[in-house]
Amino acid sequence: MPLRVTETMTSRLILTDLDAARTKMAQTQREISSGKRITRPSDDPFGTGRALQLGGELEGLRQFKSNVDDGTGWVTASEAALTRITQTVQRARELLVQGGNDSNGQVAREGIAAEIEALIEDVKQEANVTYGGRFIFSGTETDTRPYELGAVDAYAGNEGTVARVIGRGVSLQINVNVKELLGEGQAAGDDKLLDVLRDAAENLRGGTVADSEAVRGTDLSRLDANLDELTRVRAVVGATTDRLTTAGTRLEELEESGLKQLSDVRDADLPEALVNFSTQQAAYETALRAGAQIVQPSLLDFLR
Repeated sequence: MPLRVTETMTSRLILTDLDAARTKMAQTQREISSGKRITRPSDDPFGTGRALQLGGELEGLRQFKSNVDDGTGWVTASEAALTRITQTVQRARELLVQGGNDSNGQVAREGIAAEIEALIEDVKQEANVTYGGRFIFSGTETDTRPYELGAVDAYAGNEGTVARVIGRGVSLQINVNVKELLGEGQAAGDDKLLDVLRDAAENLRGGTVADSEAVRGTDLSRLDANLDELTRVRAVVGATTDRLTTAGTRLEELEESGLKQLSDVRDADLPEALVNFSTQQAAYETALRAGAQIVQPSLLDFLR
């Protein structure tokens, strides 16, 4: 028995088609107004998932970039302080050469010793440098001043490692073990910088031939070894700076690529959306006019 297509069925089909056309127009309007191709998960479930994944990756990249920026500032401050310490030690070396000359009287040697002790305070002052309110030479005790000025040269920090995560599974040490470098300034102590300077000041005040020989011999040699160590440490810090710079550049490239991928997935192509809307609108108007020949005009007029 043939199916009889009634006027009611025809009207329903027309209304269904018109409703679908209106839905497409509404979606395109959202794209145009928001600039986004995906404004809700139902617009593109797969694209929504991909956009969420890319957004998470970009958030991770931004955290890595923040770590690189913080590490770079930290290392730059360290490098500047170590440079100034090196200059101070070079001045101390000049004084040792001068003080080791037997033509100096005791008063002159006392004056040189006092200047070396002032340089010790300068070194400690540089060791107390901060970045972002944190003491960068205190190990992980970043709220603790490494050395107290005008007091015993006891180191108050620790020898912990400060590192920044600059990539997936990549951690980079950014601090210098300043206690290993400077020591604690004990006369007749070890060969760390502050110990050597304290020994030199004591020998300058000693006034004996043995003291003079120690100043221009042992003390000078030990100070030169510390200058070599400072040069080595500064080279390590410089290499760390280079790694941070390289990492920062790479992260910028990855972020740029990720943003483009996210835009391709999520953002609307505005010129294309405008063309689509015009096409959809024209098709909708055509469907309305065609439907007007079949169903009651009053109903279609209502839909307009």
